[in-house]
Amino acid sequence: MHYTVRIFHSEDVCDTERASAAQRFRGALEASLGDASLVAPVYRAYLRLLQIHGEQNRPWDLAPAEQLLADQWEAAELAATQAAFGAERYMGDAHFELEIQDR
Repeated sequence: MHYTVRIFHSEDVCDTERASAAQRFRGALEASLGDASLVAPVYRAYLRLLQIHGEQNRPWDLAPAEQLLADQWEAAELAATQAAFGAERYMGDAHFELEIQDR
């Protein structure tokens, strides 16, 4: 599976900065999860957990393997977000979107 990262910043961020942020995001996400091939399946599994548990307060009632997956995704997402936007910079105005393409 292949995926793309779309970064959304405030209006005053140029395309070059947005592309650089996406590249940093992608690199940190893959490094945190261990390999690019793990991004799509881990993300999809995490989205399934969100569908099941919705916006319920954590901790969710999860099996140990599900909890491990949720923790890994959330840590990877945090690392990627900080790599893309800085520890505090742009955090209020910026967000990301992953698009998974099956090949």
